[in-house]
Amino acid sequence: MDDETLGMGGTIAKHVAQRDTVVVCICANRAYDHQYSETAIAQEESAAREAKKVLGYQDVRFLNLPDEQLDGRLIDVIVPLEKVCDEVAPDIVYTCHRGDTNQDHQAVFKATMIVCRSLARSRPDRLLCYEVPSSSDQAPPFLESQFAPNYYVDIGPHLDKKIKALSCYQRELRAFPHPRSPEGIATYARKRGVEVGCEAAEAFMVVREIWS
Repeated sequence: MDDETLGMGGTIAKHVAQRDTVVVCICANRAYDHQYSETAIAQEESAAREAKKVLGYQDVRFLNLPDEQLDGRLIDVIVPLEKVCDEVAPDIVYTCHRGDTNQDHQAVFKATMIVCRSLARSRPDRLLCYEVPSSSDQAPPFLESQFAPNYYVDIGPHLDKKIKALSCYQRELRAFPHPRSPEGIATYARKRGVEVGCEAAEAFMVVREIWS
C-alpha cells in the first residue's frame, strides 16, 4: 500500500483519463517496526481506498500477504497473483523493480515474471517495472540493481492528482527532502520530465512488449 501511488500514480490517472480499466493488486499488508497491528493495517487499507478515489481507477485487490515476508515462500505470492491475472486478463502489467532495496518488492518482481511469462495463460502484451522513490533510488551501485528507464509517461496534467493521492497515506508521508514528501514527489517527477523534455514524468523499464 502506497507503492502504486509513489511509483505510478500519475500513470494510473492517465490511464483512467484515457478510459482504460485499471486494477491495482496490493500484495502485502503492513508491518510497522516489524510489528503487526490490525488497526494499522485497516487504516492503511482505508488510505489505499481513498487514494483509489483520488486517482479514479476502478478496482483494487488486497492479497493480504504478510509484509516483510514475501521472500520466504515465493509460491505463496505466485498463486494468488496468478488468480488475479487469470481473472483480469490484463493487456499491460506494471510491477516492482528487481533491484529495489525492499525484499517484498524483489519477491513481487520474481512472482510477476513467473505469472506473466511468455507462455502463461494470461500473458500481457506489455510488461514494465516501475520505480518507487525511497526504494529504487536506494539500490547499491551494481549494474544488476540499477533502475535504468527506457520508457517514460508524461504525467504533467496528472501530477497534482498523484500528490493528492499520496496525501491519503498520512502515516507514510515524510518531510522534505525525503522522497515520500509532496515536494519530493514533485521534484522526482520533474527530474524525470527534464530527462525527456516534458513538465513531469514517471519512468519505467520495459521488460517485454509484444506487437500483434
